[in-house]
Amino acid sequence: MAATTGEDLRLQVLGPLRVWRDGVELDAGPRQQAYVLAVLLARAGKPTSVAELVDLVWADDVPASAANILQKYVGTLRRLLEPAVPARANGSYLRRHGSGYLFAADPDRLDLVQFRELLAAARSAAPDTALDSYIRALGLWHGSAGQGLAHGPAGMSIFAALDAEFLDACVAAADLAVLRGQPGRVLPPLRLAARMAPLHEGVHASLANALAGAGQPAEALALLRTVRARLAEDLGIEPGPALVAAYRRLTPARQRPRPSPAEPPSDHLIGRTEELALLRRTVEAALAGDTGLALVQGEPGVGKTRLLEEVAAEAERSGALVAWGRCLEGNGAPSMWPWVQAVGAVVDALSPEARERWRATELGPLLQPATVPVSGRFHLLEQVVAIVGEVSRQRPVVLLVDDLQWADAASLELFNHLVARQPSRTAVLAAFRSCAPAPGPGLGQVLAAASRLPGHRRIQLGPLGPSEVAELVRGETGQHPDSRITHEVLARTGGNAFFVRELSRLLATGDGGAGVPATVQDVVRGRVAVLADGTRNLLRIAALIGREFEIALLAGSAGLDVETCLGLLESLEGHGIVEPSPGNPYSYRFTHDLVRESIAGDISPRPAARLHLRIGDAIERTAVRDERLAYHLWSAGPIAEPARTVSALIHAARRAAAKAACDAAAGQLEKATRLARAAGLADLELSALSLLTAVDGMREGYYGAAQHNLERAEKLARQLGRERDAADFLFSRWVAHAQGIELGRAGRLAARLLETGEASTDPIAQAYGRYAWGIHQWQIGNIGEAHRNLSRTASMLEAHTEDQLRRDLTMLGPVMLALMTALHGDVPGARALLDTIEGADGDEPYVVTVWAAFSVTAAALAGDPEWALRVARRGIAVDSDFSFGYFGGYQRLAQCWGRAVTGQDPSGAAVEAERIIAMVLEDPPRSGLAAWCALLGEMWLVSC
Repeated sequence: MAATTGEDLRLQVLGPLRVWRDGVELDAGPRQQAYVLAVLLARAGKPTSVAELVDLVWADDVPASAANILQKYVGTLRRLLEPAVPARANGSYLRRHGSGYLFAADPDRLDLVQFRELLAAARSAAPDTALDSYIRALGLWHGSAGQGLAHGPAGMSIFAALDAEFLDACVAAADLAVLRGQPGRVLPPLRLAARMAPLHEGVHASLANALAGAGQPAEALALLRTVRARLAEDLGIEPGPALVAAYRRLTPARQRPRPSPAEPPSDHLIGRTEELALLRRTVEAALAGDTGLALVQGEPGVGKTRLLEEVAAEAERSGALVAWGRCLEGNGAPSMWPWVQAVGAVVDALSPEARERWRATELGPLLQPATVPVSGRFHLLEQVVAIVGEVSRQRPVVLLVDDLQWADAASLELFNHLVARQPSRTAVLAAFRSCAPAPGPGLGQVLAAASRLPGHRRIQLGPLGPSEVAELVRGETGQHPDSRITHEVLARTGGNAFFVRELSRLLATGDGGAGVPATVQDVVRGRVAVLADGTRNLLRIAALIGREFEIALLAGSAGLDVETCLGLLESLEGHGIVEPSPGNPYSYRFTHDLVRESIAGDISPRPAARLHLRIGDAIERTAVRDERLAYHLWSAGPIAEPARTVSALIHAARRAAAKAACDAAAGQLEKATRLARAAGLADLELSALSLLTAVDGMREGYYGAAQHNLERAEKLARQLGRERDAADFLFSRWVAHAQGIELGRAGRLAARLLETGEASTDPIAQAYGRYAWGIHQWQIGNIGEAHRNLSRTASMLEAHTEDQLRRDLTMLGPVMLALMTALHGDVPGARALLDTIEGADGDEPYVVTVWAAFSVTAAALAGDPEWALRVARRGIAVDSDFSFGYFGGYQRLAQCWGRAVTGQDPSGAAVEAERIIAMVLEDPPRSGLAAWCALLGEMWLVSC
């Protein structure tokens, strides 16, 4: 690809983002703008949708104007890269593609493209030349891809994937270099790779092999020892096969330490690598003769107990005595119940004589499930320390206390005393909830005291990440989930291990996971049941608003002032139900969408309808009128005024149609039409039908519009005395029959439109008549008459685009005139008309799609494959998802024709064209079927 400006442009993404033009380095702009460029470079040649870019740039903190900001970033970047390109032009590099953008570059412009081409050359070359290509490819790297720009899990994964390509290439190049006796050549990239991935065993094994081959065995051994220590410290694992093999190559058998027995596999603990390593170090301190103390906190269900169980199992395998104490919720458990269990386990480890001796002391009452007397409490605490110390002199002791938030005051007192006077060779591990309930003052004092002790570790157990969620789903369902399912489960559960597991089990039953697992619903009901009535009502309103909700909207819906509402929300934080939205002080959100779904699902229909109406009222008072109003008024059902609901549905549909979300718009308009007709709201029903007709035309052509809707709309318009609107719908009916090649009905309606137009002074009615009659003449073969009638409509409709329907219908006039001009023999004149239309509406996808459909037809009928292919590429780019099926089919057919007649896989192109004709033109038959079947015949002839 050559730059249209002739400038020397070079970009670097393999390391820090850098841009040069004509040898001068340029500033890529603010961080977010530079990040957009880096993402597009990392995906060079592949489109990224606007929605995905918005998610990558802003994650959960998306501003209302995100799409506009993104568009400004792209415009600024285009001008930075190609200053001479006009403002609305696509440019040579940063291009609009469907509903997103892509960066197109060749190896001379972008280091990533050059890197991949050199790798491909290395993999296909002979060994004596492959190493040169590898070295050139690896020399393009200057650090981690997009260094310093990646943020958020999704953004990190994009650049991590590029880093992985580099690391794999380093390993392959090192193998080849060592084999050919040139290990020194790969040392610089291998050292860079080792810095980028300090725990990547393959890279470090390759670096050790290369160092040894280059005459530096001491450095190689030192490297392997460092990596082994790092793996043990950070991950708690032994070196894998690659590192072991490298070590064996470097050391004679007699010098190797005897291997330790392999540890039994864990019960598949997913994730938690860092947290597990910290707890291992706590236990290892006790095994080595010191003491250890670690406190694990996190929300309910996040996996605290499972983590303690994993560490406990490892401690037992290492020879330690493991004693559990589990606190119980409520007041039914005996005093000091966790210590009854834990100290009982410690005593059981003694000889029978020693057990009896200790049972005869002040410990006796503690070892029975009865209330411990208050008298002599300090001596009792000291006795617990003493017995733990006696056992720890024989073998290390690991004490684990789970659910510390439920511990009674006496148990907390004993915990505090034991960790303050902890005997050697002991480790104390405890877990408690950070919410539901929030730690009380007693536990708070214990935590404060523990934090002052040397060696104390506090571990905050957070949610699982995407890869861990996917692994947990796979474990429960037996199938690898695709990215969509993983994203949905993560979004609904927030990565909470308990919720993920329960939702996965629901998926495994085959019901799609659309509901809420009964176990999760029981947990949420338990949390909500303890709330006061006013707080429960606030929570129900919030659940109907959505996962995230504005504080002002919630307060308005509940009839509260903002300060009171905030106070109630803060109290709910302690129950693990809601939390402040990250980065947005004006809103809160549910901790997990499953929590919201559980609460919303428990609201019976009539109260839910009343709450939806209150939310709708508040939206109109406190927020910009948006699609949410339509949803809440529709959900309110008959208690909402029908006219208000219909108006909101139409407004929401207009916004959806403007974003090319045609299916969503059609669904809202069908609701609006039904409700307006049932309520006798003729004006609103006509408005809804008008927009529904336009949306159907965008999706499938006017043949896809329901005939009964068109006839109903025309009748309504005439009853209301709105003759121009009636002409619109009569014209729409004619378009539907004309596109369906129903020439008899289309001819009768065309004659009626012509007669009505000639008798009218309304320019719209006149233009409709001439236009319909002209197209009908074309369909029956009178090209000259068609051209004369269409020429008279060229300027009649330009100023009459008040609504989407009329704008849509009037757009067909100029493109049909251009097609008739081509068929009339004036191909240059047709191209001039089409070029004018092309530049009128910029990059609006639907307009470009309609223009392209008629342009490629004219190009194909004129026998100009280059013209057809150029237009087809642009048309497909703005409609890459095939959203506008009827019109979108034409450019895809033209692309097949252009490929065939230029010798690019004629047979394959013909097969593809036949499939498209059957899909969009043949059943039912549509306008253009005969022409494209003839062109299909030409494709088959070329392929013979």
